[in-house]
Amino acid sequence: MASGVFCFRVEQICSAYPFVASSLVTPFRVFTFNKALSFEKVGAMSNEQAVPETKGVTVTLLATIDLGPEIEGMAGRQLRMRKVTIEPGGVFGPVHNHADRPGTVYILHGVITDHRNGIATEYGPGVGWPEDRHTTHWLENRGVIEAVEISVDIVRQD
Repeated sequence: MASGVFCFRVEQICSAYPFVASSLVTPFRVFTFNKALSFEKVGAMSNEQAVPETKGVTVTLLATIDLGPEIEGMAGRQLRMRKVTIEPGGVFGPVHNHADRPGTVYILHGVITDHRNGIATEYGPGVGWPEDRHTTHWLENRGVIEAVEISVDIVRQD
C-alpha cells in the first residue's frame, strides 16, 4: 500500500492530504497493482474532494465592535468587518465552517465562486450570501480580475 492518504478527482489525483475527518474532504487510500490504480474510500463521499490551499488572498481588518457592552449575553464576542481580496486563481480555504461564527458577505468587485455541498455558485458585484451554522465552504476566484468582498461576522475575541 502506498503511504499517506490521497484524494481523488475525476481530472487528477491530488497530492497527499493528512487524514482529517471531514464531511467535505473524501480521502482515499491508493493501492498499486500491475501499475493500475484502484481506490478505497476511507471518508464520507462528497463532490468537494480536493480543496487547494489558500493562495492569492489579502485580508484587511476594517472595523470591530466589542459586543459585550452592547448586547447582554454577548461578552467575549465582537462584530468584525473585513475586506477580502482574492487574486485571479486565488483560493480562500481551507474548507471551513461558520458554526459559532455567523456572518454575511457582499461582493464589491469581480466574481467569487463559493463551493458548498458539492455545488459551485458564482457571485458578482452587488450580491452576496449569508454564512450560518450550516455553512461549510471554501472560495475561489476563477476570473481574470481580482475579486473583492466585504465580510461581516460575529467572532470570539482573542
